[in-house]
Amino acid sequence: MGRYTGPKCKLSRREGTDLEHKSRLRTGGKPKFDVNKKPGVGGSGRLTDYGVQFRMKQLVKRYYLVSEKQFRAYYTIADRRKGTTGTELLRLLESRLDNVVYRLGFASTRSEARQLVSHKAILVNGELVNIASYRVRPGDIVSVRERAQKQMRIQAAMELNQTVDLSPWLSLNSKEMSGVFKAHPELEDLPAVFKVNLVVELYSK
Repeated sequence: MGRYTGPKCKLSRREGTDLEHKSRLRTGGKPKFDVNKKPGVGGSGRLTDYGVQFRMKQLVKRYYLVSEKQFRAYYTIADRRKGTTGTELLRLLESRLDNVVYRLGFASTRSEARQLVSHKAILVNGELVNIASYRVRPGDIVSVRERAQKQMRIQAAMELNQTVDLSPWLSLNSKEMSGVFKAHPELEDLPAVFKVNLVVELYSK
């Protein structure tokens, strides 16, 4: 399946939560729509167990803007690790370079963060990395390339980011436009709406 190019708000309403696809600059850090107003789905609206599990998988996949193939690959890796599969899955997704760039506030959306990476505006430990799915590891320093630091979209995103709480597993030096991925996040630090046990149940069948 190709990348979704339709209305972003529609996806958030469909999943019943803010997927953070709209720019913080346009929404002031808040969704500009009612996430409880979902598109009509027909019938009674009641979901089977499979339906609930499928919707949770779609929610997590769409939140991080990954394809079905990518998501399944991340699950396979997580399932082979020693920790809890659901937690390891989220840690893999959170360690994507485009997500870290977004979390640090260098971009106002994950889509914009992906553009910054692909347009060679981001460094990891001082080295240029232009692969959005690059896996950032604890201790890695993620920074904006000096020649890109004057871009208006980056400066605007950084200014607004001052009003948003920084994720506890990151540290940020706003002046130098650099941050450290201190550690993998704990499950309790991630959005409570992520019931990853449902995703594990879906793929365990």
